[in-house]
Amino acid sequence: MSTAYETILKVIKERRSIFPASYIKKEIPVEVINQILETANYAPTHKLTQPWRFTVIRKAGLAKLGDELGQLYKALVPPAQFLQKKFDSFAEKTGQADCIIAINMAVSGKIPEWEELAAVSCAVQNMALTAESLNVGAYWSSPPLIDSLGDFLGLKENEKCIGLFYMGYHNETPWAPNRTPMADKVHWIED
Repeated sequence: MSTAYETILKVIKERRSIFPASYIKKEIPVEVINQILETANYAPTHKLTQPWRFTVIRKAGLAKLGDELGQLYKALVPPAQFLQKKFDSFAEKTGQADCIIAINMAVSGKIPEWEELAAVSCAVQNMALTAESLNVGAYWSSPPLIDSLGDFLGLKENEKCIGLFYMGYHNETPWAPNRTPMADKVHWIED
């Protein structure tokens, strides 16, 4: 029987960004999406601002998101820098995902904005770990176009989109993490 530490360590070490090209055509049940979202609600949050906000995009909404991203790309990128391949990739990627969750942040004005961002990031890490534990592939994408998704997502004036959390079932074989030793990243002061 494994301890809680062993269980969580296994999930943390096995979590990987799984990209839409690896997703298979298998619907993620709403109950599973809700399980993933529920764990976001337990992230640390200074002054309990709980700044995480999410927009779940599924089914026909995925094609609408792909079209919106394509139109934003067309409108915001100078013609000399426009790439048809990039334009086409928005519809392709959104079409490969079974669910995309827009990661949004409500800015309270009570604390520095970076603290709100840190809280939302912790919430997304909870989602990523939960997705891994449920065998759902996921990754956080943050293309520059997200700054212009407010109207599409119906965001309030104090809210902003900070990323898209793509999800889908997959058949990827787990691979070893590419990490340098932790000892190279820690400095101790003891006396």
